[in-house]
Amino acid sequence: MTLLDLFQWLGHTALGVFMQQSTYAFAVVEMIHLLALALLGGVILIVNLRALGFGLKSQTPAGLAQQLRPFLLGSIAIVGISGILLLSEEPIKCYFNPAFRLKMLLLSLALLFYFAIQQRVLLAQPAGGASLLAKFTSVVSLLLWLSVGLAGRAVGFI
Repeated sequence: MTLLDLFQWLGHTALGVFMQQSTYAFAVVEMIHLLALALLGGVILIVNLRALGFGLKSQTPAGLAQQLRPFLLGSIAIVGISGILLLSEEPIKCYFNPAFRLKMLLLSLALLFYFAIQQRVLLAQPAGGASLLAKFTSVVSLLLWLSVGLAGRAVGFI
């Protein structure tokens, strides 16, 4: 089974047909997707800005990341589920859209970077503040997430 076959299959599932035929489903799911993206972006922004030395000085970046982890994981789950629903509405268009492919690549990189690298760096920080490495990973994280957002915005224009 190729990736194109998977996208075609998704468009022909009961869920895909429902999303394609419903008057309001796409709008409702997109609203949920955008609200979850706002939550995800807020968590990422708060943790990264704290690691860069801005705001919430009473908390360590690692402590803040741990406190916000349920919101991060919940928003990732909602974004993923709603994203699949949105994809099922026009899977072939998305398959051939270079901006969509770039968005998926950047999203994968941003998630991998956050969970494989940045979290470990933040957890290794002393209580007094963030190291240069933690600040560097925060800048990289912010750039990756900004790139995901820009590529996502470009999907509708290409």
